Amino acid sequence: MKNMNPLVRQILVAMVLGVAVGWACHAAAADAAAAKDIARYFGIVTDVFLRMIKMVVAPLVFATLVAGVASMGDAKMVGRVGTKALTWFVTASLVSLGLGLVFVNLFQPGAALGLPLPDAHATTNLKTSALNLADFVTQVFPTSIAQAMASNAILQILVFSLFFGFAIAALPREATGTTVRFVDELVTIMLKLTDFVMRFAPLGVFAAIASVITTQGLGVLWTYGKFIGGFYAALAVLWLVMIVAGALVLGPGPMRRLLGLMREPLLIAFSTASSESAYPKMLEQLKTFGVRQRIASFVLPLGYSFNLDGSMMYQAFAALFVAQAFGVEMSLPTQVTMLLVLMVSSKGIAGVPRASLVVVAAVLPMFGLPEAGLLLIMGIDQFLDMGRTATNVIGNGIATAIVAKWEGQPTTAEDEEDEAQEAAAPARAQPQPG
Repeated sequence: MKNMNPLVRQILVAMVLGVAVGWACHAAAADAAAAKDIARYFGIVTDVFLRMIKMVVAPLVFATLVAGVASMGDAKMVGRVGTKALTWFVTASLVSLGLGLVFVNLFQPGAALGLPLPDAHATTNLKTSALNLADFVTQVFPTSIAQAMASNAILQILVFSLFFGFAIAALPREATGTTVRFVDELVTIMLKLTDFVMRFAPLGVFAAIASVITTQGLGVLWTYGKFIGGFYAALAVLWLVMIVAGALVLGPGPMRRLLGLMREPLLIAFSTASSESAYPKMLEQLKTFGVRQRIASFVLPLGYSFNLDGSMMYQAFAALFVAQAFGVEMSLPTQVTMLLVLMVSSKGIAGVPRASLVVVAAVLPMFGLPEAGLLLIMGIDQFLDMGRTATNVIGNGIATAIVAKWEGQPTTAEDEEDEAQEAAAPARAQPQPG
């Protein structure tokens, strides 16, 4: 650990302490209600940390994306980058679902579960009405950018920022020089603010882990060991596939360097089960890796809405787990069809609470499976969410680096010189005093 980034080392220590303290609190609690009461105090610290992160995300997405699009100055380039990104996202989703299908059929975690099954007509209280095509299409476009920022609606912020950046690019530099300088300076300020917030990451990580272990205890890991073990084994294979794909495109050396840079955002995402908490640091690390801001600020937020590799894997496991638990035989073509429906449905889940569970709950009845089956795994969802969130984050980090490579990056000395000239252009365009 001697050569490890100090913050990464602190986060790892915080995770270990969180497990130890959480286990001690769970053992000391008189009953489940007392454990929840203790966990609530840890939750205060976690909520404060996540609120500080959310405070940073919206203005950071806006500033970096506007600066990136304005510097592109070409709608064709945005379209080209977007097409490459979406092609990768769809391919990654199909691979994730395919691996999930293989592993859930291999391990059969729902068969011989040994737990009482819930009433097939019981309700999960998940808001599946939040998932429909009409709402998704209309909610992509914000009625108010202030409202979109207040609710951290990443896709809405992305759409507004694209229009705003295109408007800047369409006007002469002498008319927009002040705005461009302001946005560039805002990016610098927000990144520095992110550094300040990230200093609280070890504390937030400790509280998040301690809260989960206090409430659930370590015993639940044994009860659902087959499901959790199979799921994490499938995630490990998915990570290996993504890393190999990244090494083939980026090269083994750059891929190793990228993985080293992503350790910190990955640990934060895993321990807090929040992709948002990792976004600012991931953006910063991609820039350190050499991905130019114009690419990272466009592809990364796009991936947060459309590239959810871990969630795809989870949905495959959850849906087929319910079928196995209730003894419903499903042919391979039916399983594949259901997973494709899940993939299409999941593209509208950004911003929906407990999004992955909501998608599965909405799709299960279409194939004659009881939504109530999800009650079997909702109790361990936090442990699963940690893994799928970290997978979503590494998937988006690798995807962004690969799209940048396809665009002729990471940056070379020549690229950096071009960027410096572009940054200086607005200043040169301003009329000189006197």
